[in-house]
Amino acid sequence: MAVGKEIRGKIKSVENTRKITKAMEMVAASKMRKAQERMRAARPYSDKIRNITANLSQANPEYTHAFMESNDAKSTGFIVVSTDKGLCGGLNTNVLRMLTAKLKDLQAAGHDAQAVAIGNKGLGFLNRVGVKVVSHATHLGDKPHLDTLIGPVKVLLDAYSEGKINAVYICYTKFINTMKQEPMVEQLLPLTADHLQADKDQHGWDYIYEPDAQTVIDDLMVRYVEALVFQAVAENMASEQSARMVAMKSATDNAGSVIDELKLIYNKTRQAAITKELSEIVAGAAAV
Repeated sequence: MAVGKEIRGKIKSVENTRKITKAMEMVAASKMRKAQERMRAARPYSDKIRNITANLSQANPEYTHAFMESNDAKSTGFIVVSTDKGLCGGLNTNVLRMLTAKLKDLQAAGHDAQAVAIGNKGLGFLNRVGVKVVSHATHLGDKPHLDTLIGPVKVLLDAYSEGKINAVYICYTKFINTMKQEPMVEQLLPLTADHLQADKDQHGWDYIYEPDAQTVIDDLMVRYVEALVFQAVAENMASEQSARMVAMKSATDNAGSVIDELKLIYNKTRQAAITKELSEIVAGAAAV
């Protein structure tokens, strides 16, 4: 019964794997609820500041911030938000595939790229494809903190202000629901009414600034970038836990199917061995 012993060993191994994937599924489900709460709590603020910035882009302020002006630089910046860990299905693959398509378009136009990596998976990908990584933030944990994000991102923002890059895009995975997450590549800079989806029915916006236009607009631009980067990370973390929960549930179900198949094979093998032994006994008795 050497074959039977080997099958029993495989069954035991798959059962142990199923226990691990089931535990990971439950952990991901617990973290998913908390991540979704943080993501939903941050959405109203980011949506409102996006609307205010869109309206401001249609106004004629006394002071124009550098983020509102375009330039002719031959380099483009990317903020790539990914996960630190794997085992979350095609979450990272989908957003990195969109980034790859964007990089190919830039290369065809004769432009190069530089990036800020938020998350280990994105950092590894950027290094493999040869994109210049100017800064990175990894091991963010389950609760993202704005302080750890703004420092790395500021490198790209300063480069844009100095005219070294012509645009800044943010790549992340937007949470739709538990079963669906959508990869996104959105333009962060320069600020234009078109990509901010400003209300085109409005005749125009005018503001009274206190203490002055420069102070208000400078502060608003900082808040705008901080809000969108934090929201992207929060959306990505909610998507990560949802994708991991679904992936681990699928792995657990598949492990159960494999165990059932192995048990069927084991029972057939054992039955064949018993039948063979009985045949030998009967044959021996008949010979006597």
